[in-house]
Amino acid sequence: MTKLMKMNTKLTLTIQKDVIEEAKSYAKEKGQSLSDLVENYFKLITKDKRNVEENQLSPRVKRLRGILKVDKNFDYKRVLTEELSKKYGV
Repeated sequence: MTKLMKMNTKLTLTIQKDVIEEAKSYAKEKGQSLSDLVENYFKLITKDKRNVEENQLSPRVKRLRGILKVDKNFDYKRVLTEELSKKYGV
């Protein structure tokens, strides 16, 4: 199987300064870059539109996969939006 090379593209975002500082701190605690966090978030919210293959998952994610059971009508995007709104007061 041939591995596809994916090219990175620069993205400029306008975000409140305090949110950026908190996100940078969070990323540092997790050992990730802010770009990685944003990219992973975008992957999360667009997951329905992508096919994720087993070999694309990190070992940690593979171990956690399927551990949570939710109803079929669970709207994770709505819950995520609500929780982010609570956290950041949006």
